[in-house]
Parts: sequence; structure tokens; C-alpha cells
Amino acid sequence: MKIGFIGMGNMAQAIAAGFIYSGKIDGTDVYAYAPHQDKLKANAGKIGFVPAPTPKALVQSVDVIIIACKPYQIEDVLKEVKEDIAGKAILSVAAGWVFDSFSKILEDSVRIQCIMPNTPSMVGEGVLLFEKKNSLNPEERNELIDMFTSLGIVEELPTELMGIGGAISGCGPAFMDLVIEAYGDAAVKYGIPRALAYKLVSQTMLGSAKLQLQSGTHPGALKDAVCSPGGTTIRGVAALEKAGFRSACIESVDAVMNK
Repeated sequence: MKIGFIGMGNMAQAIAAGFIYSGKIDGTDVYAYAPHQDKLKANAGKIGFVPAPTPKALVQSVDVIIIACKPYQIEDVLKEVKEDIAGKAILSVAAGWVFDSFSKILEDSVRIQCIMPNTPSMVGEGVLLFEKKNSLNPEERNELIDMFTSLGIVEELPTELMGIGGAISGCGPAFMDLVIEAYGDAAVKYGIPRALAYKLVSQTMLGSAKLQLQSGTHPGALKDAVCSPGGTTIRGVAALEKAGFRSACIESVDAVMNK
């Protein structure tokens, strides 16, 4: 299977690198097109994919096309390659586009799957949301899901939940980074060097998340296990509650969903 990316921004680079570094696909079978050819060629040398000079040349070289350009560019890109995509599979990682968005503008022979990835895919700890509604062949879809598991966990969602799923997993890394930065600042305030502060906070977040995932324990129960009666941790938790931490988290998602 040969795969081609139209667009090679941070997310596409993360996916391409994940595929190649995991050994799921050879770099010679991964193509990419981006309008800034010098930057594209530099990334090709770094990651190991094959740069393509035009979208048309890319589509003619691959079996599966991953749409990774800006959402507003998609219709123009598809018009440019319309004659060459018949019978091929298109995967989209563009925010806001779902199966029905593509089915309205593509002919029936083009197979479609929309995916919402996130940036931790770059280190194999991503969340890849596959829209349940799709037109891939079952065998083809299974092969692609297996490929994407090299980037993290793959979950399937109905179309109506892709938006909120993307808000949590797609926007979530930025929210988590704010938490890391804030607690890093707190550590620096009390004397820990900044690089070490970030390392301690990030590992604490990683470990806490891994413990919840592997144990399946309710996060409230995990929190309770750390909070001794009259202890220091419960005082910190009480301060977060007083500051409206939980409400702020929910409101951040409200802001994304109600744009």
C-alpha cells in the first residue's frame, strides 16, 4: 500500500513519522505534497518520505490519499485531482469535515474515511478517532486501523460525536500543556530548575494517566487514594476546587463546541 499526504504540516509530519519509524510502512511508500517545496524536501530528508512536485503527481503515485491541508483548501485540492482519484481511498484529518462532507463532492468510486488525530501521535501516544460512517473496504479499513495503532489508540465514534471527540483529544494536548506549564512555574517558584520542573510535572501527568488507563479505576478514586485525612494533598485539591478548576476545564470545552 502506497500512501500520500496532501499537506505536510505538524499533524501530517507526526503521522508520517509514526508510520515510518514504527516499521508499518517503508518510507519509499510514503509520498507527500506541500506548496513550499524547499520545506517539503527538508522534511522528507528528516522523516524519510518521498516529496511530490504536485498534488496530481502524488495522487497518481499512491493508493491512499490523506487530506492534511487546511479545511478551506480541500474543495480546490479535490477539483485539481478529480480525474485521478477515481477508485482510490481518501482519508481526511481535516477538522470539521465528515463523511457526508466528502460524499457530496466526490464520485461513488472514491472510498472515504474521516479521522481526527492529535499531536501526541508523534511519540506513539496519540488518540486517533475514526468516524464510524465510511466507505472503505473492510479489509482495507482493518489494514489502515492497524497502521494507525502505531501512533496510539484508535477509537471509533459516530458522526455526531466526532466534534466533541475532537475537542477532547484534538484540543486537549494544549490544555494539558497549560497544566504542565503552570505546575512547572510553581516548581520553579520554590527553587526547582525549569527543565527539571517540566520533567517532573510531565512524568507525573504521564504516570497518572497511565495508571488510570491500565487500572480502569475512576479518577476520583485515584485522587482519593492520594488524599490523606488532614494532609497536604487534600489542601491542594481544596484550593483547586475553590479556584473553579473543574468548571474552567468544562468551560474550555464549551468554548470549543460553541464557537
